[in-house]
Amino acid sequence: MMNKQAIIHSLGLEPHPSEGGYFKRIYTSEIEIACAAGTRKILSSIYYLLTDDSPVGYLHRNKSDIVHYFHSGSAITYYIIHPDGQFETQVLGNDLSKGQTPQLTVKGGCWKASELTEGEYGLLSEAVSPGFEYEDMVLANINDIQRYPPKLLRLIKQYLKEAN
Repeated sequence: MMNKQAIIHSLGLEPHPSEGGYFKRIYTSEIEIACAAGTRKILSSIYYLLTDDSPVGYLHRNKSDIVHYFHSGSAITYYIIHPDGQFETQVLGNDLSKGQTPQLTVKGGCWKASELTEGEYGLLSEAVSPGFEYEDMVLANINDIQRYPPKLLRLIKQYLKEAN
């Protein structure tokens, strides 16, 4: 089994500039579509790696739908807040007997954070449609989450980049 440094090197991953973890864009379609955000590529995809030294994907929201595919390593927990305020926890991994799922879709407009809670790394891919553009992503700050109930605030506040 490979270790995190070997995966980073083999896949050419770099530190993610805003979300935490490591990533590399591996595909952007040539086809464009019109959408609410303007003209976007129809699909993009990345490798994404959380590690024991960079275990958190900070709370953020994308305009596009994102499908996450688990590849290897330890499971990754996702914390999702839907636009209506519904809170959901999902675990992306391969151990179906523990309720993990190898594929997870997070709809555009949801806040999400991710966390590697054990192990050296968790490797996944993300497919984004319409394709990812940085201007379509917002990192949460305390003002963005103030409207949520205190119990939820206490849980998600730790996933704000500004808190770390």
